[in-house]
Amino acid sequence: MKKYFAILFLFEISVSSAQLQPLKISANNRFIQAADGKPFFWLGDTGWLLFMKCKREQAIQYLDDRQKKGFNVIQVMVLHDLAVTSAYGDSALVNGDISTPRTTQGNSIGSKDEYDYWDNVDFVVDEASKRGIYMAMVAVWGRNIKSISVSQAKIYAEFLAKRYKEKSNIIWLNGGDVNGSEALDKWNMIGNTLNENDNNHLITFHPRGRNSSSAWFHNEAWLDFNMFQSGHRTYIQDTSSNETLHYGEDNWRYVKDDYQRTPIKPTLDGEPSYEDIPYGLHYSTEPTWKDHQVRRYAWWSVLTGGCGFTYGNNEVMQFFTPGIDKGSYFPKISWQEGLNTPGSSQMQYLKSLFLSLPFFNRVPGESLINNQGERYDYLAATLGVGFGIVYTYTGRDISINLGKFKGDKVKCRWYNPRNGTFISIGTFNNNGSRTFNPPGKVGDGNDWVLLLQGV
Repeated sequence: MKKYFAILFLFEISVSSAQLQPLKISANNRFIQAADGKPFFWLGDTGWLLFMKCKREQAIQYLDDRQKKGFNVIQVMVLHDLAVTSAYGDSALVNGDISTPRTTQGNSIGSKDEYDYWDNVDFVVDEASKRGIYMAMVAVWGRNIKSISVSQAKIYAEFLAKRYKEKSNIIWLNGGDVNGSEALDKWNMIGNTLNENDNNHLITFHPRGRNSSSAWFHNEAWLDFNMFQSGHRTYIQDTSSNETLHYGEDNWRYVKDDYQRTPIKPTLDGEPSYEDIPYGLHYSTEPTWKDHQVRRYAWWSVLTGGCGFTYGNNEVMQFFTPGIDKGSYFPKISWQEGLNTPGSSQMQYLKSLFLSLPFFNRVPGESLINNQGERYDYLAATLGVGFGIVYTYTGRDISINLGKFKGDKVKCRWYNPRNGTFISIGTFNNNGSRTFNPPGKVGDGNDWVLLLQGV
């Protein structure tokens, strides 16, 4: 059983004090909530190299921006590799030994302006807390696991757990873009050690693309919720023979898979296609993913039953600086410019709609729809207490089975996922079938959300 506590924090508005609520799993095991029972909609951003690439003023710039745009979780690597240093040149480990973190006494090495790698991590964690942001921290990025023994993994996980157990805004991400079957004993050692030494915080596993944590760890006691990585491939590109799941862009299928597992655990897409990254990652001649495509991933997965969603931008996730960094996956602009790509501002409208409605009892709503469709024509739906939501990516007609809500009438509105505004459709009898025609011309990216509420 997780233990919960509270400290003072800044909640998404100003530098004033309020209570940062610790997180736990909801009573029905489908969602995440705060300790006081209020719903927590996970809206994450991938700031993977934040601890490695950003000086303190840059970290604050990043956190300020993400706070203003409604993000409440930052996914970040604690150790990108075993030789990692901070932006100030401080090594995280002694001689690359994960069982020997390089820590110094106090907050200085030789002067008041110097601090070690871990002091810098502490600073960013605390600044995130002031802004109501949780830090979902990957202990060590997965590719390093082969260089670590089981005993080293245990010592390092104990260090992390003891150092951060009293920080209210920590979520642990085991793994890191890796199959759990690689070094299963080591991942379980890290998960169990974190859980045994720090039962204040939730834990999951960040897997390799086109996989979910549930494939290896669903029944492990240390895994509180599932995370999948739907990945960066198109339908056409998703052909690798060594992958077990060939879902292409249908990230809703991972939610559906996890939703049917027992014991029940929440699930979410922790890494879909990033805005501004090429289709398939490694191909400079391919188009890059755009905001409307990222919106599709977000709405599809949440409406199918996900407890939240993680957004990513190519330049921001690696904190790319032109002329200084070589960069990965063909970045074109600075990370500061990347902060303002359209998709990053649009994610908050998903979060705000769900938090405005009864939260904990919603279920997948396939029974609402007469023709669910395939690929880009797929309609995702959810049913809650007194409401239903249907998302169309192409703006095609939506044929709805009414009679799902209490009351004789149903109030219907279009919700614009680009700006969070409503358009009234009307109020109709709550029986039979009705077809709704979204605004605009049918086509990829003319996405709309249909909100139905019983009256």
